[in-house]
Amino acid sequence: MALRSWWKFLPALLGALVMLASHAEGEPMQDDMPAAPSAAPRQVVPQQVSASAWFVQGDTALGSKANRNFISNAGFVVTPAGVVVIDALGSPQLARELIAAIHGITPQPITHVIVTHYHADHIYGLQEFRKVGAQIIANRHAADYLHSETATNRLAASRVDLAPWVDVDTHIVPPDRWLDGSEDLEVGGVRFMIRPVGPAHTPEDQVIFVPSEGVLFAGDVVFRGRVPYVGQADSQHWIAALDELLKLHPRVLVPGHGPKSTTAREDLELTRDYLTYLRQAMRQAALDMTPFEEAYAATDWSRFEHLPLFKAANRMNAYNTYILMESQVK
Repeated sequence: MALRSWWKFLPALLGALVMLASHAEGEPMQDDMPAAPSAAPRQVVPQQVSASAWFVQGDTALGSKANRNFISNAGFVVTPAGVVVIDALGSPQLARELIAAIHGITPQPITHVIVTHYHADHIYGLQEFRKVGAQIIANRHAADYLHSETATNRLAASRVDLAPWVDVDTHIVPPDRWLDGSEDLEVGGVRFMIRPVGPAHTPEDQVIFVPSEGVLFAGDVVFRGRVPYVGQADSQHWIAALDELLKLHPRVLVPGHGPKSTTAREDLELTRDYLTYLRQAMRQAALDMTPFEEAYAATDWSRFEHLPLFKAANRMNAYNTYILMESQVK
């Protein structure tokens, strides 16, 4: 951070540090969320998105005991030689329910699980897929996270905050196979294009495209119909990744969070445009040496403020982007 402008961060810094101490992987605290009405937890119910592809949709919320940490999506594709799963959900119990749901659709074995990234809500179910003999595949850039204090501390906190769904028997499962770049996996004659797109939401982001059916499993590179969590993301590379995904022209997009999309271009562009706007607004503030709180209050958020989780995520997204832009301003 340039010494010439350290003072302008003071109004936001103390509050941000408190939030950061309580955040895991860039997510806002539960207290930042509006209270939700009491309801039965969402069930793991597959929705068919093409002839062979399905997904299950988590809540638009933060992980909690009440929702069983079912806040992310997972997908699967049934082939003549087995089932390929994309992501493993946020607890062993949810994974068991997903496995049971898959077995209710096909007798084929689950042969592979492809991990889009190693955030907790996508990987705490991996141990159940390993038990049924699935090969777990992930991008090698996840290795640093697996052995980090962040991962250890997140699991310890989850064993308390998400009990009994995440408990002492829940553990972080490393992949059986690391990928160093793009790779095509073929199972039962179905081609899965696995493409790295990180660093974006995480360093290890990868997407899975099934060209025969035009289905793109985008992981958390796309948050559909809601504000994404930017955290410490490389937003510039994230924007470039979204531009590349637009070139695939998917017919159906399954995001990491939110409902499926048959308007993939629109949803890819919404995430891209939000990140672009964040960078433009916060870069100008950094150039003008405008204190963050003043810059945030003066920014026109009207295009995005109606989106779910705007209140929970946007201020931290803007603050992290402001710090990033300050470091890049010469």
